[in-house]
Amino acid sequence: MFSRDLGIDLGTATVLVYVKGKGIVLKEPSVVAIDKNTDRILKVGREAQQMLGRTPGNIIAIRPLRDGVISQYEITLRMIQHFIKQACGTTLFKPRVIICVPSGITEVEERAVVDAATQAGAKKTYLIEEPVAAAIGAGIDISAPNGNMVIDIGGGTTDIAVISLGGVVVSESIKIAGDKFDEAIIRYVRKKYNVLIGERTAEEIKIKIGSVWTREEPKYIDVKGRCLIQGLPKMIRIWSDEMIEALEEPITAIVESICSVIERTPPELIGDILNNGIIMTGGGSLLYGLDYLITNVTGIPTRVADKPVSCVALGAGKSLDHINLIPEGSINISRMRAQ
Repeated sequence: MFSRDLGIDLGTATVLVYVKGKGIVLKEPSVVAIDKNTDRILKVGREAQQMLGRTPGNIIAIRPLRDGVISQYEITLRMIQHFIKQACGTTLFKPRVIICVPSGITEVEERAVVDAATQAGAKKTYLIEEPVAAAIGAGIDISAPNGNMVIDIGGGTTDIAVISLGGVVVSESIKIAGDKFDEAIIRYVRKKYNVLIGERTAEEIKIKIGSVWTREEPKYIDVKGRCLIQGLPKMIRIWSDEMIEALEEPITAIVESICSVIERTPPELIGDILNNGIIMTGGGSLLYGLDYLITNVTGIPTRVADKPVSCVALGAGKSLDHINLIPEGSINISRMRAQ
């Protein structure tokens, strides 16, 4: 079997792998379960995620990526190795790999991603900025002399970029995204109800009733946690309207960053963005009412892309068609594509 080229969306919360000729073949949480005593990896992905907050003393479930970058190198390496093997099967030929990274990544973080992928079994590793990959995945022709604004809200980072002629004109990457939404929900429930809930419960609340705009029909969810006064289990009911207050702080920070990018955008491109609208991708864009809120604040029509969670991986996959034009480890893949 010959090697296949891969596009990997190496997300803080989820890893998606695109195999050339097959599409997205793998979508797994970025979680690894390890036996502390033997340093052996027990589970990777979905099975490891189910262990979060539920493991005995000798087993730890770790998310080795934080804020969009590698925080635990060795574990990330083994995780990438596992996913490459799962996507490619047994092959004598090493695959070429395109990996998506946040636009605000430093050279050191960039090098860590390239080294980890190479050690994990990639023949050659190429990098692409997440908002560029998201734009390609959303079906935007980024090589046109036309301004497009993309907001990619993932698990660890929110990337905001204005793209024209195949390159990023203005961008900003902030470490406020899905994980910070979960933390805000945990804080809110603790403060209002004196109940402590875990990360997985907070994520469930966010997915089911997360809102930043008032719903026509309010939704609710019943969740269990530990009462901080009595120390006993307690069931509480949380409504979608409460989420607007709970998520106010991280959402305000994201909206301020969007306004900052708009302020720094050349006037000619602002006209294009008004015509084309803002496109949102990533799991965070699925929060109810976020598109309405951004439209309301900026005055620019905002919409959520089709398949927002898969856009970055799809963009990396489409970029595999131009892989022969790209210098290794390049962050400027978008410019190569435009040639």
